[in-house]
Amino acid sequence: MKISTKGRYGLTIMIELAKQYGQGPIPLRQIAADNHLSEAYLEQLVSPLRNSGLVKSVRGAYGGYMLSKPPHLISTADVIKVLEGPIQPVEGIENEAPPQRELWMRIRDAVKTVLDTTSLEDLAKYTDENTDENFMFYI
Repeated sequence: MKISTKGRYGLTIMIELAKQYGQGPIPLRQIAADNHLSEAYLEQLVSPLRNSGLVKSVRGAYGGYMLSKPPHLISTADVIKVLEGPIQPVEGIENEAPPQRELWMRIRDAVKTVLDTTSLEDLAKYTDENTDENFMFYI
């Protein structure tokens, strides 16, 4: 399974909003500038995130975007599913021979478990110093 720039940059938006949760709306131009990304592209990505109810927008001079609920209640799976669609390492899995189908399902389930159990808060609090303590993934 390959996550496109759509999923990666969308996750960047959400992590930045999680880092500043409770501080009011954050303009996309600030997120774009801080992460050296195209503001126009981020505008395209934030629309499905808003439509899905993960973020809300505030209009006006001091407007921007904010998470619709606390970062610990939003999983990375929520974000990836909105931007990338279902988590599936292989298409047409039902047509595979039983051994391969079992492998693809195990891979899908492992990736899904990691995404489901990693919240935006986990990623917002991440630093290089705590790499061994917060993330222990078994795939």
